[in-house]
Amino acid sequence: MRKFLVVSIPIVTLVFFILVMLSGNYLKRPIGNDDNVPKSIEVVIQDVSNENWQEAYKNTEKLSSAWKKVIKRVQFSSERDEINALSTSIARIKGAISAQDKSAALIELNAAYEHYNGLGR
Repeated sequence: MRKFLVVSIPIVTLVFFILVMLSGNYLKRPIGNDDNVPKSIEVVIQDVSNENWQEAYKNTEKLSSAWKKVIKRVQFSSERDEINALSTSIARIKGAISAQDKSAALIELNAAYEHYNGLGR
């Protein structure tokens, strides 16, 4: 029995950690309506394209809160650089919207979308 436990506990632990490390692609998917990051990015893109700056800022806050929910799920299965890059993009989006700079906001929104797609690969 002791030999079985000595062998099986490390194997089960390694399998568990491997599953956690490979689960990023599944964990980043939305669970509810308030954590859908790609949809939030699309809504902000539409607002910026229409130069509706107040709605764009409100929707950027929703994007930020959705991203904070997703970070908690993917923090162990995704690269820290990708997580930081997406967080930085969201901060830059807020700045571009505050400055009402359409081109900078669209550039950062597309960069944020690419960073999100890069999570879990």
